[in-house]
Parts: sequence; C-alpha cells; structure tokens
Amino acid sequence: MPTAIHRRITGLPCLGPSAWPRSAFTWRAVLAGLVLVPANVYWVVQMERARLTAWPTAYSLFFNAVFTLLVLQLLNLGLRRLKPSIAFSQGELLLIYTMVCIGSAIAGIDFVQSLMPIFTYSFRMASPENKWDKILNPYMPKWLTVQDPRVIRGFYEGGVSFYRPYIVAAWLLPVAMWTLFIVVLVLVMVCINVLIRRRWLDEEHLDCPLTYLPVELSQPRVGLLGQGLFWLGFAIVAAVEICNSLSFYYPVIPEIKLTPLNLAEVIQGRPWSAIKWMPLTFYPFLIGIGYLMPTDFLFSCWFFYLLWKGQFVLSEALGMYGPDQLAHLPYANFQAVGAYLLFAIYSLWLSREYVVRLGRLIWGLPTTLRDDREPLSYRLAAAGLVGGLAALIWFSMAMGMTFWASAAVFLIYCMFSLAITRMRAQFGTPVHDLHHVGPEILITSVWGTESLGRKDLIGLSILYWFNRAYRSHPMPHQLEAMSMQQRTAGTSKGVVQAVLLAAVVGSVATFWSFLHIYYDLGASAKGGRFNVNTFYRVQSWLTAPSGPRWATLPAVAVGLLIAFGLQTMRMHYVNWPFHPLGYAVSNSYQMNLVWMPLLVAWALKTTITRYGGYKVYEKLKPVFLGFILADFVVISILNIISIILHVPCYRFVD
Repeated sequence: MPTAIHRRITGLPCLGPSAWPRSAFTWRAVLAGLVLVPANVYWVVQMERARLTAWPTAYSLFFNAVFTLLVLQLLNLGLRRLKPSIAFSQGELLLIYTMVCIGSAIAGIDFVQSLMPIFTYSFRMASPENKWDKILNPYMPKWLTVQDPRVIRGFYEGGVSFYRPYIVAAWLLPVAMWTLFIVVLVLVMVCINVLIRRRWLDEEHLDCPLTYLPVELSQPRVGLLGQGLFWLGFAIVAAVEICNSLSFYYPVIPEIKLTPLNLAEVIQGRPWSAIKWMPLTFYPFLIGIGYLMPTDFLFSCWFFYLLWKGQFVLSEALGMYGPDQLAHLPYANFQAVGAYLLFAIYSLWLSREYVVRLGRLIWGLPTTLRDDREPLSYRLAAAGLVGGLAALIWFSMAMGMTFWASAAVFLIYCMFSLAITRMRAQFGTPVHDLHHVGPEILITSVWGTESLGRKDLIGLSILYWFNRAYRSHPMPHQLEAMSMQQRTAGTSKGVVQAVLLAAVVGSVATFWSFLHIYYDLGASAKGGRFNVNTFYRVQSWLTAPSGPRWATLPAVAVGLLIAFGLQTMRMHYVNWPFHPLGYAVSNSYQMNLVWMPLLVAWALKTTITRYGGYKVYEKLKPVFLGFILADFVVISILNIISIILHVPCYRFVD
C-alpha cells in the first residue's frame, strides 16, 4: 500500500520490513524522563502552591510539559546536525513528554495537592469547639497520617529543616503508603486504557486532538517551527504577553487586558446576581486549543454554559436558588454527574461487541482479536485491573471502611475516569473538573449520613483528595501517549512501563517538594489550608447526621436523560448542533474562564470553514498552534525567572 494512502486510511506511518515498529522505551529516553519528572514536579508545586503564579494542571494541556518538550526538541535539532546517531527519535521525545505529564498530573491541582492537608490538618486545628480530638482524630489511621505535635508544628510554621531524623521518620510510613496507593491507582487506569485502546483508537479512530501540538513539535525535522504562519501567530501572542508582563513590573506601560470584565459586576440585583461569576476572557492558548476541537462541541460548550447561567437566574427568580448547589435548584452538579455517567455508559455500549471479543480472548476462547501489538497482553491487563481494584478496596477497608462503601468509591471513580478519557480522546476538551460531586458526595446524598458508620464517613473524607475535582487526571494522558506512540513509532509498547516509572518517581518527588517547601516556608503561608473543607464536612456528618437527599437522584436522572436525548437527536439529525458532552462539561468552575475563548474559537473556525473550506482551515492551523506555544513559552520563562530570582510573576491566566 502506498505510504500516502496508508496514512490517510489509518493515520499511522507506513512500515515496511526494514522499518518494523520499534518501542520508544529506551534506556536513554527513560533516564531523561526520570531526570525531568522531579524537575517538573518541583516546578509545578512552586507555581501552583508556593507562589500561586500559574496553574498548568488546571487545563488539559500542561504548559510545563509542552515547554519541556520544546526545549528538548531544540536541543535535539542541534544534535541531529552535529551527530544524528545520538539524537532522540520522535517516539523517544514523546515518551519523555508523557512521563513529564504523568508526574505533573500527580503533583497537580486536584491530586496530591489535595492530599497534603489530610496528613496533619485535623490534628493541627483540633479545638474544644470542634471536638475533633473526640469525634475524628482517634479514628484517623496512624499509618496514613502524621500525629506528632512537634512534626506538625514545623510543617505549618516553617523555619525548620525537613531533613531532621525525627521529622523524616514521622513522614516515612504515611508517604510510603500513599505512594503505593497512587501507583496502584495509576496501574488500574493504565490497564483500563490497554483494554480499550484498540477499540477507541484503531476501530473508532478517535483523534486525540490534544496530541496534535506535541506530535507536530517533536517532528524529526524542523516541521512546525519552520512555518511562517506559525511564527506569525507566535509573534502576535508573545508580543501581547510580553507587554502585559512588562506592565506588571512597570505600571507606566499600558496593559492589554485579556480579562477585561466580569459580567456579574455589571449585571447586579436579583435574580441576575445568581450568575455570581461570569468573566469575559480572551486567553490565546485556549482559543488555539478550541480551534482544534470539533465545531459542534465548541458551540455546545458556550451555549450550554449560558443555559446553566439561565437556570441559576430562573431558580433565583422562583426563590429556589441557594449558595449550596448540592441542596438547591437547579442541582447543576448532579445534572452534570448524570451527563458524565451517560457518556461513560454510552461509550461502553458502543464497544459491546468489542468487549465480547475481548472477553473471549481473555478466557482463551476462539476470537479474531489479537493483542501481540498491545502495550500489555489483554490477560495481564485484565489481571492488573482486577488485582489493582482489589488492592485499592483492601486499602480502604484497612482504613476502617466497609466493603460496599469502598467498592462504590472506586466504581464511581472508574466511571468518571472512563468518561473523562473518552471526551479527551474524542474532542480534546480543555477542562473536565466536575467540582465537589465525587463519590463521597454521591454516596452520602443517596444513602444519607445517618445510614453510614463513623469509619465509612471518615474514610470517605480521607479519599476526598483525588475526587475533589478531576482537572489533573492522569488517565487521559496515558491513552494520549498510546495514540502518539502508535502514530509516530508504530507501536505503543513501553508506554505502560514508562507511565508506572513516572508514577513512582513523580509521587516521591511530589511529596518531597511539598515537605521541603512547607518546612522551609510554612504550610500556613504556602497553601497548607488548601482543600480542607473535607474536615468540616465530616464534622457535620458526625455531629448532625441526616437522611438521604431525595432530590439528588432525580437530578442525576434528569442530567442523564437530557444527555441521552441530545445524543439521540445527534444520531438522527446530521446537523444537530447540540452535543451532550458540551452539556456535561459546561457546568464547572473552570468553564467560567474557558467559555469566551471557546466562543471566539467557534466563531473563527465556523467563518474559516464556511468561506475558505477545509484547506484554508488546515493552512491556518499553524497560526493557532503559535497562539498556544507563545503563551506557554512566555509564561514558562517568566515563572522560571521568578523562582530563581525570588520575585513576583505576572499571571497570564486567573
């Protein structure tokens, strides 16, 4: 088959006998990844917690990882000129990029950052008024927390070396246990990805739009960096960001405001005050990411965002709106849960025939399905999935939780993870946070806190850290890594090993980064109180138990039915503009910052494709990739300088 035709049909490189697929999992790529993972983890912790200057893991495309890939590519292009034999291949560069993404996700805003207060906060803040020393702390597992007052004091107040023997000894066991938990959780994710990879990537041909920039950036030749249109887009955005950063340091220089207005401040008075926060933003990197997304999904994101705001206003006008979205109309978070669950269920339903073939292969029955080109054999992946879930449930039961509560937590988590991974692979959505409606909220809302035991409630509050939101979720990066390796190296073998190594090193590096910074500067000053509402929530569960919130199940059902209806209409009408996934992701904190750039991207993409066609759309794509990379490069350099020189840094996104 000619190369051009093969690429058009499969999206994969044409590999002849002399170019048989070779795994990018080489000793030098792994070594480079293991060096760069701790460096990026420390960088992320400095930005997101110590300095509060940028939040790379709040969005699907991590700018620190892209910047790291760019630096590697520039060095690699130099190596190709001087000594081509020692230069990295494209697959090796992308494997390093994947390892950096996994490490950054673990250190990210909705992962270990939310775990750090779990170790100590209830012991630090216990008082006669909250009675935590009686109702909470005696039931906190000693092997997962740090309870020595001397160690806790240094953690919060700083000015103490973390490397004192008694401090290291106090942290060693709980850090080791949580590291083991994280690695097993990542193992479960990667096993699920191995089992679904063939169906989603090879048979359904999901594009993984967020891989487009890394793949183009890592081309063996100059590629994207040699295109004039790319540099045009890069120059425009870089000029704006440099001007704004100079304005930050020298106010006499005028600022080009990318967040000029919050509509909530203009539209005041009831019922319009229910919209709360509705900023107009014009972030170039989000416009660039939006340009790569399908047009109908782009439209649905901003349309349903406005529809959610309309629901808030209507509920306020009817006197049924309140600050707690879990207890008042329109129950937006629970509606979003229903839409997420529908997307996960629908994805499994589409794969039902594949699942049957997969089951036959795992059980050794005759089937046409083969796994010799997969990262792991399907039997080993299935064993890893079952064994990993069993280990996670056992871990939770060792904390004191019952089997059914533990199983429910990880079943719900896997459903959310599947939906998020699918939406990233299919549409490249820039956000998927689903704030404050994880398994602990669903379980206590459906069953009521009075029906759950004390240890179940405390266990749910401890496991809150990886369910607070899902912005820095590791699982989508794994499937995207398999897609990139399949397209560039011809095989995704080695991805599993690289991901697990990055998970181990990333976890250790994350804990070290936090402890090193907090014992030096003090957690009270640098984010030690971050995401501690789980303790106050479990206090209310224990002191004022309540029955089920009967309105939550109908709200979930409504969200599921609306998403099902939108999907049904989409299947029957070719030009149906409303996408159920847009309905699911548009009700979130992060969408407040994203909706306007996506609207701009939709308007630009619609105009370009309508009047210029697909060829013009493809021709202009480098301009928008330049938008993304310019934002990422400028803010990366500014943050590195601010960390080295200990000076404030311009924030390019709120």
